[in-house]
Amino acid sequence: NALLAAWELVSCYVYNTSIKLFMQKDFFDFVVIGSGIAGLNSALSLAKHGKVLVVTKASINASSTFFAQGGIAAVTKRDDTIVSHITDTLEAGYYHNNKKAVTFLAKKGKEAIEKLINYGVLFDKQQDGDYVSSYEAAHSYPRILHATDFTGQEIQKALVSHVFQNKNIVVWEKTPAIDLLVKKNVCFGVSVLNNQQKRDIFARAVVIATGGAGQLYHFTTNPEVATGDGIALAKRAGASLSDLEFVQFHPTALKEKKSPQFLLSEALRGEGAYLVKSQGERFMKKLHPMAELAPRDVVARAIFSEQKTGDVYLDMRHKSKTFLQNRFPNIFLALKKRGYDLSQNLIPVTPASHFMCGGVVTDLYGRTSVTNLFAYGEVASTGVHGANRLASNSMLEGLVFSSQIEKCIDEMPAKPVIANVSEKILNITSPSAHRNDKKRITSIKQQLRQIMWDYVGIVRTHEGLLLAKQKIKTLQEELKKIEVLSSDVLETKNMLLTAQLIETAASQRQESLGTHHLSLYV
Repeated sequence: NALLAAWELVSCYVYNTSIKLFMQKDFFDFVVIGSGIAGLNSALSLAKHGKVLVVTKASINASSTFFAQGGIAAVTKRDDTIVSHITDTLEAGYYHNNKKAVTFLAKKGKEAIEKLINYGVLFDKQQDGDYVSSYEAAHSYPRILHATDFTGQEIQKALVSHVFQNKNIVVWEKTPAIDLLVKKNVCFGVSVLNNQQKRDIFARAVVIATGGAGQLYHFTTNPEVATGDGIALAKRAGASLSDLEFVQFHPTALKEKKSPQFLLSEALRGEGAYLVKSQGERFMKKLHPMAELAPRDVVARAIFSEQKTGDVYLDMRHKSKTFLQNRFPNIFLALKKRGYDLSQNLIPVTPASHFMCGGVVTDLYGRTSVTNLFAYGEVASTGVHGANRLASNSMLEGLVFSSQIEKCIDEMPAKPVIANVSEKILNITSPSAHRNDKKRITSIKQQLRQIMWDYVGIVRTHEGLLLAKQKIKTLQEELKKIEVLSSDVLETKNMLLTAQLIETAASQRQESLGTHHLSLYV
């Protein structure tokens, strides 16, 4: 045992020494962190002006965009109006929105759809060639365009195809960001962990497009990569954040033990699905004039409340099997594999963490409070969503605002600049040494998800938020005992910091608003 321990110590020393000796500095014109709709569109826009590196901590398709079902909201029909889309967005967001940003989004909707079509996205069409559009929650007009029930996958596929064809774009998968390289409020690049090696990448500008933080919660629809990394990176870099208390819970995820939960798209209710108790009785009609199509926060709280006396189900048995198979082929098949027939069975549902309405503060161009640092998509706080996101505005936001970065090229440095950014010395251990910490990291993540679900979830109390604060701090102290650099440690560190920031924001908002709902008791 003593000999084995000595050998492990020597091997770790040699490993660390070699890493430090060969630590690389890389240079690109632009670095994009994240590979969803906002990140890939940013990369394609920037590739016209220089060499772009896209870094993503998993595979390029591991994004919330890939798993998005419902569609993308935009005014494309003659009898729809920009004013209507603006009004719906403001009402859903409880008028906590930035109206200027909302107006910009709505006006750019048709242009964004045309851009996706040019990328090769195949939206569903009617026999006359016009695009099919549907209702979703809180929309006053059926303006949601879709590609069956996996619109995000169609968009992701088109964008990835263009990225890989572009000679000016390089993609590094399985490469998590460690920290942004910032000095005196100017971003010079980002340090990443690539092949268990720390690499400092210097660039003219950096884009954060890392998505949301749904994996901070016990129940979520988000993919495993949605761990709040971008919010944590921005916080450590000194960027301004806002509206982190507004975490949107999707009302209808399939109720099952595993996570992430399978999402049952809002489009199901847009096509007439009911929410019922076990005996088939509807309850939303009593709670809101729009019934099942009420804003998401209203529906999520209603289901959460009804679950105290029994399960809640999605009922689409009044629709024909042929219609359901044609309109929702992927959902129909996925449910069938799980033992449910959408045309014959009640489908058990539960709310699940789904979308961050706040994030890194940006202007209409995606600029953050840190020079040469931009943020787009779910990680950004443009002010569009307010206290509660309007259904299917998310992919539109990611596309519209990330297209703005081209207008900022002239204000960026002409070439990357090396800056001596002071950093904490990182202990990069061998993979074999890290295996001993796996169980501890898994335990910390599981505890955090339960804390956030219980105390910083759909309904919150002042006492619960205080308890969450204390418990998160304890977990942060536990993580500090693991003095290594690995993708798991980086991710857990980011999860804990983002959870702390959400709890702090929730504690500071003393009254209920939108998705932030305070109660005297849960």
